[in-house]
Formats: sequence, structure tokens, C-alpha cells
Amino acid sequence: MSLLLNHPAVLEKARAELDNYVGHSRLVDEPDLTKLPYLQNIIKETLRLFPAVPHESSDDCTIGGYDVPRSTILIVNAWAIHRSHDIWEDTIRFKPERLENLEGKGYKFVPFGIRRRAYPGAGLAHRVMALTLAALIQSLECGRIDEEEVDLIEATGLTMPKAKPLEVRLCAKPATPCSMSFWSCNTYVKYHIL
Repeated sequence: MSLLLNHPAVLEKARAELDNYVGHSRLVDEPDLTKLPYLQNIIKETLRLFPAVPHESSDDCTIGGYDVPRSTILIVNAWAIHRSHDIWEDTIRFKPERLENLEGKGYKFVPFGIRRRAYPGAGLAHRVMALTLAALIQSLECGRIDEEEVDLIEATGLTMPKAKPLEVRLCAKPATPCSMSFWSCNTYVKYHIL
């Protein structure tokens, strides 16, 4: 959400995709997700910029000459891979279009790990993120509370929490099936992203 607030054109493009495919008569549902490629790209690009999943060794093993005991938390530096100038152009820019075709990227996009060692809940996590983001975009007008861009600086922690909580202005869209009458326009919400 922070990235979308800092890139309103991307938010509007996602809203247009939802309006064109899902419309205003119903709320987005899981079968709709395959028909929303731009929304999927927004999530992938966010995970490229801010990966957060560590791994644990299932057995004693040797990695790069180092003995690693079973149940050791291993952190692949996905952040460095996803921001490598050898792999990606304009690495720190939020640009969902870059992920329209991941063919040939292979090990270059690894927010949930890869192959046998991939996070088993990646598919579910991706669907939950997509449904949540789509419902927010479809149901609420979101905006920054002032003209300043949302601060994306991270605090210390395993899951890369934000240093400053997200503050966002929300306004329920009256024409959606999930309009929340208890929200008034210009409701301010402070989210603590953990």
C-alpha cells in the first residue's frame, strides 16, 4: 500500500483493471485473480523490492564449505538478488510492468525461495495478498494524508518492518457492494506494518 500511495498512476491502473474485469456489482473473488495480471505484477514487484522470508535447514549440511546444523535459520540475500544491476534495470524503481514476463528470470526472482526449498505457503500467501489488495483498491479511495511521499525506510527486524507506521486517508466508495457505512470520507488510519 505504501508503494501504491507513492505511485498513484500504478494505483489508478490497478483500479482500472479491477473496474474493467470485476466491475462494481460484486466484490473481487479468488477465481478473478488469474484475470488481473497487473495486480499480480504489483505484488511481485513489491516482493522483489521487499522480500521477507527466511529458510531453515532440514538436515545437517555443508554450504560453501561451512557446516550448517539442522534447524539453522538460513537467510538467502534475496534483497541483493532482487536489486542487482546485473539482473534488473533501474533496480530501486517501483515498476510492476517489469514483471509481465518472468521467462528466463529463473533464480533471479526468489521472494519465497525456489524449487524444493521454496516456502510451501507461497501460493496461499500470494492469493491472500492479491485478494486483500484487490478488495482495498475496489472498496476504498486511498490517499496520503499530506503531500509528502510515504516513508519506506525499514526498521530492524526479520520481516523488514517499516520504521515509521503507514498513515493513510481512506474514503469508502459508495458504489461498491462492500461499502462500509461507518467510514466517513477522510477517515485517517494509522497502520503498523509488522
